[in-house]
Amino acid sequence: FLGLVFLLLSQVLTWDDVKSEKGAWDTIVWFSALVMMGSALNTLGLIPWFSGLVKAQIGGMSWTMAFPIIILVYFYSHYMFASATAHVASMYAALLGVGISVGIPPMLLALSLGFCGGIYGTLTHYGHGPAPVYFGSGFVDVKSWWSKGFILSIVFLVIWMGIGGLWWKAIGIY
Repeated sequence: FLGLVFLLLSQVLTWDDVKSEKGAWDTIVWFSALVMMGSALNTLGLIPWFSGLVKAQIGGMSWTMAFPIIILVYFYSHYMFASATAHVASMYAALLGVGISVGIPPMLLALSLGFCGGIYGTLTHYGHGPAPVYFGSGFVDVKSWWSKGFILSIVFLVIWMGIGGLWWKAIGIY
């Protein structure tokens, strides 16, 4: 909003220009609502409850067993979020804390959870910013998107967490 005020004051934009951008305002309103809903999950206690549940299930495991479980839980829980930002804001810190508490190397887990944010956009037609634009073009139906997105997710996880994890070990990240 500060940028918008600056553009208006410097007369780069007029108020009519701003009003005519209905799509941009629609996006801002929906995006802010999605992020707010993600924050509400923490406030209402759902995310702390969920992370406690995950910790109870993996608490006695070695970190090498707990690591892929946390990644899979984090990655596939994206089906329940309509925004990558809301998902990351809600669950990243919670599952990072759970993983570190069970002994997963912090840098490995932090990077892996971070990279998930870049690849789980393929899962659904609403999972990432560009996805609704592609879906809205009408070339891909929901069933195809979800089935092919799931297959791609497996490929991406094997590459990033499997091969990537071995590479990170070889170069000394963990």
